[in-house]
Amino acid sequence: MGLMTSYRKPRVFVDADALFAGVASPSENGASLVTLRLAEITLIDALTSQQVIVEAERNLTEKLPHKLPEFRLIVSRCLQVVPNPQPDELIPYKGAADTKDLPILIAAVREHCPYLITFNIKHFQPGHETVKVLRPGDFVLAIRDKLSHLML
Repeated sequence: MGLMTSYRKPRVFVDADALFAGVASPSENGASLVTLRLAEITLIDALTSQQVIVEAERNLTEKLPHKLPEFRLIVSRCLQVVPNPQPDELIPYKGAADTKDLPILIAAVREHCPYLITFNIKHFQPGHETVKVLRPGDFVLAIRDKLSHLML
């Protein structure tokens, strides 16, 4: 009883490159896939936007078309897909990230995700004070640390 009352599930926003890496992973131990599995077993809430889904699906179609069924299964089991921000929602945040990636950062802000996982850290600079941009491996380490401090 104490465990559930003292634990708030971390919310993480997944960028297209991390989603692609999770689907393409040759190992169950890759950090991107581990993150998606944490969401699948409900230890974290993983979100992404329609823009990310389109980008990841396009890249898989070009590079690993045989992985598309697995991609769709992972998306349905592991991710909550949210709408892209409207253009007017982006205006106050102009310059917080690369133009192409700004909608992803703002979707993470809007959805109250304190973490955004990506391999392209520099694309999300200077960023937003409410979102910590991490590589998948660093996120897994942070979650492991949080879980290790829970009282069982």
